[in-house]
Amino acid sequence: MTSIFRTAMGADFDRLHPQLRRRFSVGLTNGQACTGRGVMHRIWHGGAFVKPFLALGATRNILVPRVGRNVPFTIENVPYLDTFGRETVTFVRTFDLPGRARRFDAQMVLGPRGDRVLDYLGTHQHLASDLHFHAEPDGSLLIRSGEHRFREGPVDLRVPELIGATAEVRESYDDTCARFRVRVRVVNKYFGPLFGYEGSFSATYTDISNRTVRPGLRPVREESRA
Repeated sequence: MTSIFRTAMGADFDRLHPQLRRRFSVGLTNGQACTGRGVMHRIWHGGAFVKPFLALGATRNILVPRVGRNVPFTIENVPYLDTFGRETVTFVRTFDLPGRARRFDAQMVLGPRGDRVLDYLGTHQHLASDLHFHAEPDGSLLIRSGEHRFREGPVDLRVPELIGATAEVRESYDDTCARFRVRVRVVNKYFGPLFGYEGSFSATYTDISNRTVRPGLRPVREESRA
């Protein structure tokens, strides 16, 4: 067995920078978690019309409703088995904004065909998105979102393009300063850029073989539909 990210990327995984390969090898097989600590040099969002949607999403730890510069942040990538027996890796980002820290939560599992990663967003996993991982020629990682779905009880709806968005994540490793660099953009097809951030961080790895996931890191509700 390998990490869910190596499985989804196949041979393309080996084209990543060695530090990215290590970071995205976290999982139950190697028994490691990764914690990144650094600075978001910029957190931004689009026009005023975006604010109500960001504020609503923030109630479930989806996106960040405030802007800022040079904001300390932490990202926690911890593998565990969810209640449905699927290997899951947390992508919990905490932004230490003035006055109040904000979180952007996601939990990732391997898609049923093994060729994509499924990204459950927020504390209750009401939103799910397909993620496609690609190695760039320079060894960096490009992640693009695909279809988005909203799920609650019997409801299972595809989010229409008018109110949906496409996320693009670029992550690389800077050998000169021994830090990871990340840039995220969320764009709506009709209204343009909605939200994003860019920053850098260093990573540490811990053995999780005999540990449980710390309280508050797992979602309140888990969704079984892929």
